[in-house]
Amino acid sequence: MPGCFKKTLFALASLISFVSFILIVVAMGTPKWMTGKILCKTGADLVNATDPELVKFIGEIYYGLFRGGKIRQCGLGGRRSKFTIFPHMVKKLNTGLHVMIIMFLCVAIFFSLVSFGFCILNAIKVPYRAINGPAGACLWNFLAGGFVVLAVTSFMAAVKLHHLTERIANFRENVFRFVILEERFEDCFWICVASATAHAVNLLLVAISGIHFPKIKTKTEEVNVTAEDIMY
Repeated sequence: MPGCFKKTLFALASLISFVSFILIVVAMGTPKWMTGKILCKTGADLVNATDPELVKFIGEIYYGLFRGGKIRQCGLGGRRSKFTIFPHMVKKLNTGLHVMIIMFLCVAIFFSLVSFGFCILNAIKVPYRAINGPAGACLWNFLAGGFVVLAVTSFMAAVKLHHLTERIANFRENVFRFVILEERFEDCFWICVASATAHAVNLLLVAISGIHFPKIKTKTEEVNVTAEDIMY
C-alpha cells in the first residue's frame, strides 16, 4: 500500500486530470475562442467615411471550433448572423489544420481520462509493473498536455498565419469586404492553456511522489549494566 503522502499526491493528481478533461470538453463546445472587430471596408469607401463616421462601419465577430456569429455594420445598422464551421465554411478555411486542432483536443481528452485512471490506481495501491506506476502516470500526463499544446499552437497558427478571422468574416460576402481591426483570444482558448498547465502540475506532483524523504529515527538510550548495579 502507498504511504499517506503518496496517496494524497496521486489523489490530487487524479482530481487535476479530471478537471483538465472537463476544461477541454467545455472549451471545444463553446463558440468563443476568438473575438474581434471587423470594418466594412466596402461601405466605408463608398461614403468616404472619416474617423468619427467609421463607428457606423465597425462590427464584431466571435467564433470557436464549430460555430460563431458576427454583427455586420455597413452603414445601415447592425445585422446579427450566426454560422457553423461544418460542413460548408470549413471548405473555405485551411481544412487540414482545423481538423487537426479538433483531433488533437480529442486525443488530449482521451489521455486525460487515462491519466485520471492511472493516478487513481497509484493512489489505491502500488502497481507491480513500472508502466502502471508513476512512470505511466508521467507518460499519460505528458501526452495529454502535449496534445493540448499542439492544438493551441495550431489554432494560433491558423489565426495569425492563415488569417482565420478574415476568412470567416468574409465567408459568403459577395458585395461587402471586411477587414480585421482587432483580434483577441478569449476564455476558451485560455481554458485550453490552463488544461496544459494542469498536466504540467501533475508531472511535478508525480515527480515529488518519487522523492524518498529520510525517516526521522529516535535514538534510544543504551542501558549500561555494571557489576555494581547487579549487586544492588
